[in-house]
Amino acid sequence: MRRSNKARSAFTLMEVLLVAGILALLAAFAIPKLFDKAQEAKVELAKAAIGRNGPIAKAVENYKWDMGKYPDTDEGLEALFKNPGGEDEKYKGPYLDGVFEELKDPWGTPFEYRSPGEVNETSYDLYSRGPDGKDDGGKEGSDDIKNWIEK
Repeated sequence: MRRSNKARSAFTLMEVLLVAGILALLAAFAIPKLFDKAQEAKVELAKAAIGRNGPIAKAVENYKWDMGKYPDTDEGLEALFKNPGGEDEKYKGPYLDGVFEELKDPWGTPFEYRSPGEVNETSYDLYSRGPDGKDDGGKEGSDDIKNWIEK
């Protein structure tokens, strides 16, 4: 007896399970690598945002040029969007494009801002708490992203 070509055109259960197993193995190796790359990209994005030539740093500097001082800690980064002095004529903001209630890092946590800074005493400290969302206080091995270099 001969089998028809129609009957042989389907996959066997064993073939389907073999392909599914191979795909599961590939996913097990690939997904963690993709997650690591996504975290690395978020770290680089946070560094770019607060770095010397980043948009937040430039906005803070533009504020200083107009107002003659950095926004103080109480005014915070909100001063880049809303005139903290009410009707102060020197204010030429908003200093960043878009409408924000608060600036957040790539992990959804607000950037931290202090002026005068504890590290940058003549200007400001600007930092993100990093992927873990915890303020590590600049400890060794910290994942915080800062606008200063640890010595």
